[in-house]
Amino acid sequence: MYISDTVFTSAPNPTGRTDRENAVYALLEKLGIAFEGLDHDRADTMEICEHIEKKLGAEICKNLFLCNRQQTDFYLLLMPGKKIFKTKYLSEQINSSRLSFGSGEQMEMLLGVTPGSATVLGMMNDKEKRVRLLIDRDLLKNEFTGCHPCVNTSVVKLRTADITDILLPALGVTPTYVELPNILPGE
Repeated sequence: MYISDTVFTSAPNPTGRTDRENAVYALLEKLGIAFEGLDHDRADTMEICEHIEKKLGAEICKNLFLCNRQQTDFYLLLMPGKKIFKTKYLSEQINSSRLSFGSGEQMEMLLGVTPGSATVLGMMNDKEKRVRLLIDRDLLKNEFTGCHPCVNTSVVKLRTADITDILLPALGVTPTYVELPNILPGE
């Protein structure tokens, strides 16, 4: 797997990058949010992301795009990458039963990202505020959070406090904080 040895700390050369990825870097710079980034091969799983985490020095958070049974309410859940997700622990906290994964088409329409690229940075594309952001409180314990810049061929390392204190208020997003248990495999 290719992971660049070059860490960028400002918007990388826009050539060959998507408009949405370039828009992320422009937004971070406009808001004065410092970041470090790495380019890499597609990273569709948390197992692949572990190799990137080592090079970047930050845990990449797990981002899950969810919806209710009627597909009328949509959620983006941010949680530590090593945690196992079980819907029953989230459903009761947000008063929404029968949670499932939203479709790739819905994710692209609402957040402007494709499967494997879900990210808190995609909230900048939710102009109609249809996606409710959910953040597991355990994620707040990390000084830094790694996330995709709306594509899964790069990762940016951001201060977690910059996400909650600068980015989200600038986007007009008020997150709901949840507490998900640490579940062992097979539980």
